[in-house]
Amino acid sequence: MRPSFSAFLSGIIFALGLGLAGMTDPANVLGFLDIAGDWDYRLAFVMGGAIAVHAALRPLIHRRAQPLFAARFPAFAASKPDAKLLVGSALFGVGWGLGGYCPGPALTSLATGAFPLLVFVPAMFAGFYLAQVLQARSGAGAPRPGAPHVGVTPAP
Repeated sequence: MRPSFSAFLSGIIFALGLGLAGMTDPANVLGFLDIAGDWDYRLAFVMGGAIAVHAALRPLIHRRAQPLFAARFPAFAASKPDAKLLVGSALFGVGWGLGGYCPGPALTSLATGAFPLLVFVPAMFAGFYLAQVLQARSGAGAPRPGAPHVGVTPAP
């Protein structure tokens, strides 16, 4: 199976899962984030289910010599949390809390044509672009398109 087709198929399955789990409804997401008020615990089961599936299948997958649709498994460098990670995580969380969407559900819900999404999604992409500009100016630099990501083992 071609990598682009498997990525597309995975995206469709992911989008369907987001919809079935209710993560495309910002009211559900905001209810889950409101732990001091009328907390909606249902998304905790969604996350718990995803973690359980990952925990069960990851050891089985890594027993393989290579992934099904790639030449090798990526090797990620272990690193300690730094200021960029903490600030980026905080900005992501604030955006998620204010908008009720994270990137995957926002893109999935864009098909509804709801006005808040027509504002949120371009703002999200503007944030992605701004992050790349700031990284380039700081000298850290984001990987070029097609370049291996930090920690990925280069092809032999």
